[in-house]
Amino acid sequence: MSVMVFDHPLIKHKIAILRDKNTPMKEFRELVEEITLVMSYEAFKDAKTRKVIVETPLETCEQEMVAEKSIAIVPILRAGLGMVNGVHKIFPNARVGHIGMYRDEETAEPHEYYCKLPEGIENMNVMLLDPMLATGGSASDAIKMLKARGVKTIKFMAIIASPEGIKRVTDDHPDVDVFVATCDRGLNEHCYILPGLGDAGDRLFGTK
Repeated sequence: MSVMVFDHPLIKHKIAILRDKNTPMKEFRELVEEITLVMSYEAFKDAKTRKVIVETPLETCEQEMVAEKSIAIVPILRAGLGMVNGVHKIFPNARVGHIGMYRDEETAEPHEYYCKLPEGIENMNVMLLDPMLATGGSASDAIKMLKARGVKTIKFMAIIASPEGIKRVTDDHPDVDVFVATCDRGLNEHCYILPGLGDAGDRLFGTK
C-alpha cells in the first residue's frame, strides 16, 4: 500500500481555482477533469501492456500497448462522474462501472443504493474515483464491494482529502494504493473537509 499526495505546480494552480466559491460550474467541471487527467499518468504507470508489431514509414518494430480490457474505472456516484472523462482522455477504452452511495446527513455514514460493474472486472486494474475523501466511509465501503466481487487490484483516487479519510482507507484496506491531489487540514463538525471546496457534486452539476 502507498499514499501519494501530488506535489505538482500545475495541480496546485488548478486546485486554487477549483476551491474558489466564485468559479462557475462549467470551469469547475473542466478543472476536475484536467486534474484527474494529470493524476492518471502517475496512477496508471503500472498498467498491463502487451507487445505489438507496428509498421512505421521505414520499417516494422516491436512496441507495447495497454492490454485490452485491463483497466476499469469506477466512479462513486454522483461526484465521481466528474472524474471519468479525465481518465478516458488517456485510456479511452477503459471500462466503466458505477457504485451509488449517499451519506446520511445526521450520522455521516454511507449507504449503498446502486452497483453495476463491467463483466470480468475481477481481472482488471480498477481505479475507484471520488473527488472528495472526507471521513473515508464511502470509499472504504465501495472498496469492500469491489473486493466482494472478486476484484484483486484496486486503487483509489481523490482530488481533496482529509487526514481522517486517508487514515480510514489505509487502515481498512492496507492493500489499496491511494492517490490524492492534496490533503487538507481536517473535518468540521458536519464532516466536511476544511478548507475544502464545498459539495463537489453540487458544484459539478449545479444542484445548489
